[in-house]
Amino acid sequence: MKRRTFLAGGLAFAARPKLNVIQILIDDMGYADLRCYGGPVPTPNIDRIAAEGIRFTQGYVASPICSPSRVGITTGQCPSRQRIYSYFDTRGRQRELGMPDYLDPKAPSVARSFQQAGYATGHFGKWHMGGGRDVGDAPLPAAYGFDESLTSFEGLGDRVLPPGRLSELNEKLGRGNISHAPQAELTGIYVDHTLRFMQRAREANKPFYTHLWLNDVHDPFAPKPELMRKYERYSANKYLQQYFAAIDEMDRQIGRLMSAVDGNTLVVLLSDNGPTAWPRYYKEHLDPPGSTAGLRGRKWSLYEGGVRVPFMARLPGRIPAGRVDGTTVISSLDLFPTCCGMAGISTPKAAFDGEDMSAVFAGKPRRRRTDLFWEYGRDATYLRPGLPQDASPNLAVRSGRWKLLMNADGSSVELYDLERSPREETNIAGERGDVAKRLTARLLSWRESLP
Repeated sequence: MKRRTFLAGGLAFAARPKLNVIQILIDDMGYADLRCYGGPVPTPNIDRIAAEGIRFTQGYVASPICSPSRVGITTGQCPSRQRIYSYFDTRGRQRELGMPDYLDPKAPSVARSFQQAGYATGHFGKWHMGGGRDVGDAPLPAAYGFDESLTSFEGLGDRVLPPGRLSELNEKLGRGNISHAPQAELTGIYVDHTLRFMQRAREANKPFYTHLWLNDVHDPFAPKPELMRKYERYSANKYLQQYFAAIDEMDRQIGRLMSAVDGNTLVVLLSDNGPTAWPRYYKEHLDPPGSTAGLRGRKWSLYEGGVRVPFMARLPGRIPAGRVDGTTVISSLDLFPTCCGMAGISTPKAAFDGEDMSAVFAGKPRRRRTDLFWEYGRDATYLRPGLPQDASPNLAVRSGRWKLLMNADGSSVELYDLERSPREETNIAGERGDVAKRLTARLLSWRESLP
């Protein structure tokens, strides 16, 4: 962006150019899969974001499953406020769950706030907030404030489809320019579109806000053969070999993006939930791919491994380099007000569940002013992790050092002091009845406030 000058009292001042924002969302990547979080595979390009910015070790998402997690980022609200409890599926399944077929376009939308402030806005990658399977009337991304978009089989509008049944169903819905590509090429295609979008915004002298929401590293995997050979030492578990190969390619593509990012661009990177946990892995006597560093739970669980994710941000000059914040409990719900706050644009009048963490991004850790609440799994038909010990109660609250889980009917109360039991091994609900009673009342009151 070009600097503009203005006069004040006869003196010329250079106005700071408007902040650009890129949000990178990785699909189903575990808390400890990146090298900077202790992972076994080199991820130098993603690690660079952390090295040149801030990395959080207590970063959370709004849900342990894809669609509601994305809704939380988009709206800054707990997804249950929008009656979105699980992933968007068929119309029939949505009726069973009491869900709409798509996110209400009247809901708060971070992209719309940036668009209204004069930003070019883009979404490239997985959508999964409506559209696909037998739902062909979902609003296009433009309805939520995106000038440009390219999605895949979990969305509508312009999209690129890999081989598979969901793509075949999606293509029948029309409503956009449709192209086809192997799964292994999707991330590169999304990066290509993001780079072109950024260049057009610069040529138009406009700031930009964009999503790069990847399908990687969601299973099933289809990595390039040369990368499979690179990780042949893990071939005893073919899924792990495929997973590491997919991470390697994803990191390379993110490196292409980062090479084009200037110093006036906020880059935020996180995962949408914990790593996959299909029962089929265990039936094959193989560990599922993706690491939680020993945290209990995985995808589809409200234990830490399902909702604690890698979370980092970079903005030279405003975010100190090389910071690791192990104190602040930060959430994807905070991204809407935080990105707006850092860009100096207004937010809509809405009941946000997130907080403006601009000062935290700037290297000033603090305690949250509001507790974090979660809901997942209103009945037995919701997806659950393959190991019984990873299946959590369906409600949770994080309040300072305490985390309490319970079912909506009041059963299965579990209380953990995450400073002493970060892996949620020691339930002290009986020992600390005072804390359990207080948080139980708070959690049930929150649940009763939901649709």
